[in-house]
Amino acid sequence: MKILERYIAGTVIGGTLMALLVLGSLLAFVDFVSELDDVGQASYTLTNAFTYVLLGMPGHMYELFPTAVLIGALMSLGTLASSNELVAMRAAGISVASISRWTLQAGLFLAVLVALTGEYLVPISERQAQSVRASALKENITLGGKHGFWIRDGQRYLHAKTVYNDMKLGNVFIYEMDDKIHLQRVTYAQSAVYEDDNWVLHDARRTIFEANDVTTELHDTMPWPDLLNPDLFSVLSVQPENMSVIDLYRYSQYLQSNDLDAGQYILAFWVKVVTPLASMAMLLIALPFVFGSSRSGSAGARMLIGLLLGIGFFIANKAINHAGQVYGLPPFLSAAVPIALVTMMGIIAMRRVR
Repeated sequence: MKILERYIAGTVIGGTLMALLVLGSLLAFVDFVSELDDVGQASYTLTNAFTYVLLGMPGHMYELFPTAVLIGALMSLGTLASSNELVAMRAAGISVASISRWTLQAGLFLAVLVALTGEYLVPISERQAQSVRASALKENITLGGKHGFWIRDGQRYLHAKTVYNDMKLGNVFIYEMDDKIHLQRVTYAQSAVYEDDNWVLHDARRTIFEANDVTTELHDTMPWPDLLNPDLFSVLSVQPENMSVIDLYRYSQYLQSNDLDAGQYILAFWVKVVTPLASMAMLLIALPFVFGSSRSGSAGARMLIGLLLGIGFFIANKAINHAGQVYGLPPFLSAAVPIALVTMMGIIAMRRVR
């Protein structure tokens, strides 16, 4: 039994990784072709483009993982069915429930794998990818479009138009208010650099608004220790879907504590939490097709079914996530409903398998 258990699990895991590699390579090729338009600008070379695309692959693979699990399971288990191996197992007294359990055990391993990938590999590779591209193109990483980003900390508002790659902000405005939201001070700096565990403003100009007077101070350098939590800096150049669960939790808590909208980050947090479960749900969908088709159905047909179902899940998942934001649904429901629906359909279909 243990040999068959390992055989089934290894077949499913191998098929999934192969499907993931193929899908990831296709997206990487598309990305590389689109990057060719920028090759030759500044110091951006083919090597830079290839490195950028390679570093972006973990993010693509993470997003495609549920689809890859579905295609991989359909192809690998379908091959076993076509070669009569599943029939032989069932003739030997091994039940559908046992084969399904072994398959889901493989899914549990895959769920852990995708969780670790999303938590550790994707955020690091995405930051490196953006850094490589920005450095070669002599660009800066800017959050929030051409207007930069805003952060509120109590009665202080920070506006930085540019986020550089090395713990540095450009064109920084700091607005300080009193308890009645009256403007007290405005500080502008050409740059803010985090050095020796401290933020330092460079080429700073501070304007102080008093009852009957306005004064201006000029500073070549101006220490500002609590300008921005350095732990938050790492999230400024990474999109929410590419952040780790820990970073999403910390940043959403930070936004909420300052009465700022954290909906996008809370949704991304819950999507990250439930995404590993999508691997199990995809296996529940694949199993009825494998047992239902038995020896019938070509590999091409199984791949087509897997692609259609996988793409359908991907689109429906994104649509429900965004609809939840628009209509104010709880983020947990927006993230969990697509997977719950797929799981229910898989369970219902499995009950029909004999």
